[in-house]
Amino acid sequence: MPPQLQAQKQTCPRILQGDLCALSPHVKEFVETNITLCQPDFLHICDGSDEENRVIMKHMEEQGIVKKLSKYENCWLARTDPRDVARVESRTVIVTQEQRDTVPTPLNGEASQIGQWMSPEEFNKAVALRFPGCMKGRTMYVIPFSMGPVGSPLSKIGVELTDSPYVVASMRVMTRMGTAVLNALGTGEFVRCLHSVGCPLPVKKPLVNNWPCNPEQTLIAHIPDRRLIVSFGSGYGGNSLLGKKCFALRIASRIAKDEGWLAEHMLILGITNPAGEKKYMAAAFPSACGKTNLAMLFPTLPGWKVECVGDDIAWMKFDNQGNLRAINPENGFFGVAPGTSAKSNPNAMETIMKNTVFTNVAETSDGGVYWEGMDQSLPEEITITSWKNKPWSSKDGEPCAHPNSRFCAPASQCPIIDPQWESPEGVPIEAIIFGGRRPEGVPLVYEAFSWQHGVFVGAAMRSEATSAAEHKAKVIMHDPFAMRPFFGYNFGLYLSHWLSMADRPNAKLPKIFHVNWFRKSPTAGFLWPGFGDNIRVLDWIFRRVNGDAGAIPSAVGYLPFHGSLNLQGLQGDVDLNELFSLNKEFWQKEVEEVRKYFTTQVNKDLPTEVTRQLDLLDQRVKQM
Repeated sequence: MPPQLQAQKQTCPRILQGDLCALSPHVKEFVETNITLCQPDFLHICDGSDEENRVIMKHMEEQGIVKKLSKYENCWLARTDPRDVARVESRTVIVTQEQRDTVPTPLNGEASQIGQWMSPEEFNKAVALRFPGCMKGRTMYVIPFSMGPVGSPLSKIGVELTDSPYVVASMRVMTRMGTAVLNALGTGEFVRCLHSVGCPLPVKKPLVNNWPCNPEQTLIAHIPDRRLIVSFGSGYGGNSLLGKKCFALRIASRIAKDEGWLAEHMLILGITNPAGEKKYMAAAFPSACGKTNLAMLFPTLPGWKVECVGDDIAWMKFDNQGNLRAINPENGFFGVAPGTSAKSNPNAMETIMKNTVFTNVAETSDGGVYWEGMDQSLPEEITITSWKNKPWSSKDGEPCAHPNSRFCAPASQCPIIDPQWESPEGVPIEAIIFGGRRPEGVPLVYEAFSWQHGVFVGAAMRSEATSAAEHKAKVIMHDPFAMRPFFGYNFGLYLSHWLSMADRPNAKLPKIFHVNWFRKSPTAGFLWPGFGDNIRVLDWIFRRVNGDAGAIPSAVGYLPFHGSLNLQGLQGDVDLNELFSLNKEFWQKEVEEVRKYFTTQVNKDLPTEVTRQLDLLDQRVKQM
């Protein structure tokens, strides 16, 4: 066969489902261009149906990619290659013409900690090195998806092309996916998402756990000017479910800047007091710092009710009346499994008992799942197989589940899902909460003095590193706004964008707070019981928004007045003096660390108002 005809044959895959010609011209062009580039053997245009999902799960089961869990209803277990278990921040880049559009220029030539830039020329070379023929022998799936309720003015549409059926099954849970999205899109614009595991068939090396990936060539690139995401080599969630961190935070934060709204790494919850009054709050914590637990809080205070709108991402926009309205752009929960239990998060445990894809958790011999911190005793005859697919016992000295193992479950199954969670206009946010893991020095809760001070509090956030990324745990890292790995543009400009919200006419700015559930005693464990007792902190925040709770000014912000935290019925003794103590030496060091970070990392792009707020904190600490 002549080479020209051979090339033509390679770029005409057999269509397994859907009609390529029925796609809108923009979508059709996107698909055809990448068929030519990636050369898949088959094409499947996803419709999002139950039958399609059943066939895809069965296909993966036959390939050994997933295993059905007989103990639960329609639940599945995937084990990945141990080299593909987390977000790969070192291979995650933003592509812009000018480096400063992506990241501030650090002082003295230091490496940026707030994102990585790649030039368009380098990006084009990287694509040319990786993508030609990368889907040979495989199926290219076309996934039309909506971030947010289909048709909502706050929602955005994307189309992901992938050669991973695992991604298709997961995106069906995490987004609104299928034919309805194509109908809503019409001829409109969409975010273009291209993903490949980077393993054309036949594979050159045996797969580990039947999990295709190419860790040596992994790259996750975002091109904001073209509303394009390109991911290669990893099949793990945050690198391959491109609607999640890639679209909903990195690309969306840039869209939000351009259009005047906010795309944030925040949970959204509705909280109703015993009198029946309800408020909505958003909260930003780094990954694996208890966001899902807070979003699904089971309150220990009688008469209080918490309902979940979302556990990870919030898109927020001021309406015509000046209310900051938020939607959860996701359709499911992609939660960290270890530490999730009937004690820490009973609502999550109930949510994940059906229609859930588990990844890198342990498996029990009766067809169930297991992980560290599940707090369930197993019968003696039940054995455990670790996430590495090996027999496991507690004597092995290593965890049975990977620390970043996940559950991927539909949000609609949550027993406390908020009635307004799919409201097209979004829910009104009256409080924004920042927090992280700080074992010492930082009080349980404090309120910012103003919107500008609150923006500074978010910018100065520091927390212990988590297992969601490739950093060593227990190291205190700067994680401003819990967005450090997710900024889609220059962090200094991001801060200016947040500060500009105060200049909007009629804007009803939410109060801003900081919480720390993780402070430890010098001699014992955590000072605060956490979990359901965190309602006591939310109660104080709720009353502060109403102007009802007492507070006293301190160096860091307003602290609860003595007796204003409701401790009625709290089990055990809590050392409130230690929980709220402010050590001058600690805070002097904190100011020093934050100033060094701002000076070296944000440099000339740091807004003068943020510098002013840091100077004010410095002055207050010196007067302690």
